[in-house]
Amino acid sequence: MEPKAEERIKKQLEAAFSEDVIEWGKPYMERFMKLMAYYRCAIMEIETKLNVLNEEFSLQYDRNPISSIKTRLKSLPSIKDKLSKLGLPLSASAIEENLNDIAGVRVICSFPEDVYRIADALLKQDDITLVQKKDYIKSPKPNGYRSLHLIVTVPIFLAHEKRLMKVEIQLRTIAMDSWASLEHQLRYKKDYEFDDSMKAELLRCAELSAELDARMDSLRALVQPE
Repeated sequence: MEPKAEERIKKQLEAAFSEDVIEWGKPYMERFMKLMAYYRCAIMEIETKLNVLNEEFSLQYDRNPISSIKTRLKSLPSIKDKLSKLGLPLSASAIEENLNDIAGVRVICSFPEDVYRIADALLKQDDITLVQKKDYIKSPKPNGYRSLHLIVTVPIFLAHEKRLMKVEIQLRTIAMDSWASLEHQLRYKKDYEFDDSMKAELLRCAELSAELDARMDSLRALVQPE
């Protein structure tokens, strides 16, 4: 694990628990830190695979289908909240067995076609196993949100063992990502009530974003026939 990431997790532990609890639970804390390191390794494995695919497709299509890749490791407060809502204890085994989104990778693609091209190529790799798939592009959420969500397992190879780790991958276009980012900023603005007219306007913006994606994909198909 990177030094900055390890230090960040330690600070989260200190903020979440009192000093005596931390002292008493040091063995557990060490297991938690190790588990987070495993998830970090899983993120690196997926990111490497995506970069290789991006390089391959750039040679084939003379352009990069992936615009950018963002990664994140779920914070301890978020993990605590999610386990609490599920009625589960805060333990390494509960985290690994019940939570699918500790390790997250967001893939921003240029066109809708690229989203499915990258996803299909990744899932065809023999060390990647699909656990769950939710296509919010073909079936958007009621608020207009669009993205392709995959939960996969990927092996990480340690000094004395191989471990299968779960990673959540979100694939979306630049337009989808822009809408999602702005929607989150607006909807969760502090001390402001989000009314029905604003929700309707956001949905309309999502529809315009989808129309933009469709038009741009049509232009891509003309410029670059399959």
